[in-house]
Amino acid sequence: MALTMSTNQALLDAQLELWHNTFGYIKSMALKSALDLRIADAIHSHGGGATLPQIGAAVKLHPSKIPCLRRLMRVLAASGILSAQSPSGGAEPVYALTPVSRLLVGSQNLAPFTAMILDPAFVSPFLELGTWFQNELPEPCVFKHTHGRTLWEHASRDATFDALVNDSMVSDSHFIMDIAIKECPGAFQGISFLVDVGGGLGAAAQAISKAFPGVKCSVLDLDHVVAKAPSGTGVQYIAGDMFESVPPADAIFFKWVLHDWGKEDCVKILKNCKKAIPPREDGGKVIIIDIVVEDGSSNSKHTETQALFDLYMTLVNGMERDEQEWKSIFFQAGFSDYKISPVLGARSIIEVYP
Repeated sequence: MALTMSTNQALLDAQLELWHNTFGYIKSMALKSALDLRIADAIHSHGGGATLPQIGAAVKLHPSKIPCLRRLMRVLAASGILSAQSPSGGAEPVYALTPVSRLLVGSQNLAPFTAMILDPAFVSPFLELGTWFQNELPEPCVFKHTHGRTLWEHASRDATFDALVNDSMVSDSHFIMDIAIKECPGAFQGISFLVDVGGGLGAAAQAISKAFPGVKCSVLDLDHVVAKAPSGTGVQYIAGDMFESVPPADAIFFKWVLHDWGKEDCVKILKNCKKAIPPREDGGKVIIIDIVVEDGSSNSKHTETQALFDLYMTLVNGMERDEQEWKSIFFQAGFSDYKISPVLGARSIIEVYP
């Protein structure tokens, strides 16, 4: 009897785990709904805590939808996006921001990046992932398999989509560069001239320039991106192709660029970088912000997030890499040494030396 109960409980536990993973997309869509409705902003405008009627009024919901909003808020609270405190006496629960949802409000927040990841253009390709696996590499990537053209082609032809991508990268740069500069200032010290390759609208280069006024910063990106670059930032914008050449500099900087490309492409890009920088003894180096996959990390959420990002990069036929995979690329491109500083959560700062 005890054995049967134990077996049944194991089956039910397995079913619960299966359900938890199966319905994981509901959490993502609840978060997307919260972004679309600007629920975090509504709570923030009430001083960080608000009742259901207050939130419903702030986001201009029809009264008939308030019971449905309660169900959405329950999911957001259960997943840690928000918190819910129930006052005594049967009063309405008060929903408050958590450290997670505080990342969705204010002038420097991650709402644009989160909105991009949850946009239908980025979500729908993964509905075709099983079919995509039956195709031979390298073409097409998951995005092209669904939309008929690559992400980069789509961005160059669709201004709204291009803005979605660029705004998301700006929000990530505003968030991560402040931390990177504080946690690893030595990576940027002693540099006179830095080129941010694939730097988009220049948010990362602007942060470096502001923190280190002696560093002259430029951004290299494609024509259609540079055409929309802001003026008066103190950063120079250069239209070009990193596969063709990279402008001369003391240091070349990549933030979340190399994971978009396969090994051969990364080697080609880094060979162009090596031609553009001086020897190590004269301060030449490449600085990379990207994921270095840590197998067997004690932080399960850290490990799972890196694994999710790695599968996500099939979107563009890119990948996340462990240290040995990065090392192979660096040495094949002609570099002699590197240093990894795992100071950015799931990401690291890598300094690569000629």
